[in-house]
Amino acid sequence: MRSQSRASAKSSHRAAPAAAPAPLLRLDDYLPYHLTVTANAVSNLIGAAYRARFGLSVWQWRVLCTLGAEGPKTAQNVVELSAMDKMTVSRAIQGLRRRGLVSRTKSKADARSYLLTLTSHGVSTYNEIVPLALAFQEAVLGDLAPHQRDLLLSALRAVREKAQALAPRD
Repeated sequence: MRSQSRASAKSSHRAAPAAAPAPLLRLDDYLPYHLTVTANAVSNLIGAAYRARFGLSVWQWRVLCTLGAEGPKTAQNVVELSAMDKMTVSRAIQGLRRRGLVSRTKSKADARSYLLTLTSHGVSTYNEIVPLALAFQEAVLGDLAPHQRDLLLSALRAVREKAQALAPRD
């Protein structure tokens, strides 16, 4: 019996067959890398202008833009529409409220949440920034033909929708 236990102990210590090497991941061929680097480059370019001219962070601009384009929303709506995390949205909202760009009122639909609305100062700031944002977009996309722009936006929407469809539900 003792010899059987030694034999089984020896067999359990044998080296496992070598695993196949993992495929090489080249960043230049990796979609998430390109999406992140591209988004950061464009956001940093435009964000520098928002900071210099309006004193807004990129996140504050995204909240301001969401409310300006979509109308009054709850913070949770802003999170969903802007793809930012809750804490980032919360901080951006606090900064916008301190500057008098956003106000909040109790939601009639849900007493636990607040409806965020641009103040008149927020609307005028939004209206000043929109042409600047569109000019930067034009500068970035200016070398693309109209059909290339359409294809780019269509492909990005398709990738986003597929990623959302594949994501696990809460």
